[in-house]
Amino acid sequence: MSNAYHAELELAIRAARAAGEAIMRAFRVEQEVRFKSPEQPVTDADLAADRILHRILLGERPDYGWLSEETADSPERLRRDRLWVVDPIDGTNSFVAGRPEFAVCVGLVDGGRAVLGVVHNPVTGEVFHAAEGGGAFRDGRPIRVSAVDADGEPRIVASRWEMKRGEFDAFHGAWSVEPLGSTAYKMCRVAQGGAEGFVSRGPKAEWDVAAAVVIVQEAGGRATRLDGTAPAFNQPEPHWRGIAASNGRVHHELLRLSAFAE
Repeated sequence: MSNAYHAELELAIRAARAAGEAIMRAFRVEQEVRFKSPEQPVTDADLAADRILHRILLGERPDYGWLSEETADSPERLRRDRLWVVDPIDGTNSFVAGRPEFAVCVGLVDGGRAVLGVVHNPVTGEVFHAAEGGGAFRDGRPIRVSAVDADGEPRIVASRWEMKRGEFDAFHGAWSVEPLGSTAYKMCRVAQGGAEGFVSRGPKAEWDVAAAVVIVQEAGGRATRLDGTAPAFNQPEPHWRGIAASNGRVHHELLRLSAFAE
């Protein structure tokens, strides 16, 4: 664990667990589902988790900025060096469908860099965490990306929506493709060596990836935008298209085939 962010990491884990407990009270319980856009549902559980994260994280770090999928954005955050970037439920589609493939995401950005990440699946109880320079962990045990290269039948975790649209047809044959919910949870699967890559060409936001980027990198992997550049954080416009995460060994081929799929 990085000493520079030790207290923040403990705080983030505590907040993620508290939000997860609230979410589990609503999991597989009939509830109203509203839509922010055709593929972006929101539930009362998303909003309740957001309130818990806000209360705990800013309650102890009131001078930090705030960026959340479920809170109206404010340019005030741009004046803060440190910023909490959270997604109360990453993978709300999976949550609504009753699939245990969603996560509470808490990231810390410092000077435009993602430096700390916690990704918690409240159904499985898993807690992935990492802080810059301190390694990556799942449930307190170190994790590492796999050593499989592009010639070794690499595995990809992918969005069900994107698979149905044929966006992974270019990978068929040499790669195996497995559906899995939640961008952050898929990235953590890569970080722990359970897959060699994850790529999505869909819309992304800072809260989708801030926490997981740190975990992938501290596990020895790479996380970039589809042009190979590192994602920047606490930007005036927090949205873009596409993200890729890998063990590093397959990254170039992952990006090449993703571009071919267009």
